[in-house]
Formats: sequence, C-alpha cells, structure tokens
Amino acid sequence: MASLIPAKTKYRKLQKRRNKGLTKSGDYVAFGEFALFAKENGFITTNQIESARITITRKIKKAGKLWIRIFPDKPLTKKPAETRMGKGKGNVEVWVAPVKRGRILFELGGTEEGIAKEAFRLAAYKLPIKSGIKVR
Repeated sequence: MASLIPAKTKYRKLQKRRNKGLTKSGDYVAFGEFALFAKENGFITTNQIESARITITRKIKKAGKLWIRIFPDKPLTKKPAETRMGKGKGNVEVWVAPVKRGRILFELGGTEEGIAKEAFRLAAYKLPIKSGIKVR
C-alpha cells in the first residue's frame, strides 16, 4: 500500500489549531454497508490508521472490500529533547488526520454483519478516540 503522507503540500509546517465541533462532511456511509465512525474529536496518526487497516483486513480475510475515509494531511512538529526555548519551530515528527465527531473512518462492504462488527471492534482498540459502528 502507498505511504499515508501527502506527496506535496503548500506549507511545510502548519499551526496545530483547535479541533472542536461536529464534522461538516464524511458523516454518511457512502461505499460499503458498514462503517466505523468517530464519537469524539482528535488526531489519528498514519501508524494508527495503518494498524487499524491491517487488523480489519486480517479479520475479514478476502471476503469484502475496505475503504479508508480519512487521510493524514496535517503535519505535527516536535522539538528535540533537552532543547532550549526559541530557535524556531521544530521538525515535522508525524502526519495526522484531524477527526471530528461523526466522521466516518473506515467502511466495509461485501461481508457479513458479524464479521464486520468484530473487525471494527478490534480496529477501534488501535485508535486513540472512541468510535462506533454504523450500518447502512
């Protein structure tokens, strides 16, 4: 699978900003029959998305198709340990997907309901936010 980081961005470093409120888009099941959605706001990193994807694909085996509905396009920076204040903003450490309540994270189609729910339950453990399961 291709790496989950943007190929090109307008700015190398962004401000963190607050992540509050409900999602404006991506809150309905568009492709599959079952979906994992966010119940709270937060940031999901590339590693967490990939870990959840691997968990879901292992559970569903070859039955069904998986859609990832979020993409980590926001860089988070971090200064090195034991560095004094000042001297500018730190280097980009991780790419995250800002997620608001109600946002669909993953979708599954072409599989049984029991398998889909179990796959999403296991994937939810890999994510830093509370999530729920929607059925179309």
